[in-house]
Amino acid sequence: MTVVPESTEADAGRAAQPRQLIVSVYGFYHRSEGGWLSVAALIGLLAAVGVDEPAVRSSISRLKRRGILEAIRHEATAGYELSETALDILREGDDRIFRRDRATVADGWLLAVFSVPEAERHKRHVLRTQLARLGFGTAASGVWIAPAHLHRVTAETLTRLGLAEYADLFRAEHLAFGDPAAKVREWWDLDQLDQLYTAFLDEHAPVLERWRRRRATPGDEAFADYIRVLTGWRRMPYLDPGLPAELLPAGWSGIRAAEVFFTLHERLEAPARAYLLETLGG
Repeated sequence: MTVVPESTEADAGRAAQPRQLIVSVYGFYHRSEGGWLSVAALIGLLAAVGVDEPAVRSSISRLKRRGILEAIRHEATAGYELSETALDILREGDDRIFRRDRATVADGWLLAVFSVPEAERHKRHVLRTQLARLGFGTAASGVWIAPAHLHRVTAETLTRLGLAEYADLFRAEHLAFGDPAAKVREWWDLDQLDQLYTAFLDEHAPVLERWRRRRATPGDEAFADYIRVLTGWRRMPYLDPGLPAELLPAGWSGIRAAEVFFTLHERLEAPARAYLLETLGG
């Protein structure tokens, strides 16, 4: 069964849905302990984030249908764990979500050039979708571009999906003609990215200010805020693949948003994990 990624351009500007929060909880738990969660435990954890039981159960069913969760019973207890394909996507996502460094112009670019026979044109759509999901921009028909650091994950993704035979990957640098900053604006929708980053800042910058004023760190609040900011952020690196700062507008909102995310990550990740393990162990 094909896993449909939960972080897509279509829903990137909307408030986090319960199913996205559930994926974040599973991803966070997998980094801490890994594996299976009972339905009851998941309902309890999502309650701290403000999601009620019917929404959790409905979202679990949807994630199961999409091949993201697999139903597994431990003795008489019903529960779920991430599918193998979802785990592959999780590992890929961690490399992007927690990458602080942006690309530089000196790093060069990755070009993906593809050609799909007309008889297999459905794979052309899949290939375009995957390149867009990885953060590529469109330089020309059949020529997609991204920062060079995405070469490994791009090769792994196309191989895993059986698309490697239709594409060639090249490392390149821009020699001429035109202004590279203007080209970046052509290849990526920076206006849309700015709107999404601004929405992220509007939601999570006040949370950071609230935590900066507090001395205590209640576990349930830390867990709730951490899952929310993690869910909001994990969509962004797939839309903005770490474009070089020198080619972006002055005061780029994405740089400010990254600072908010990583500061909250440093403040909340440990108490959120402690709450998670205490709740599951209690």
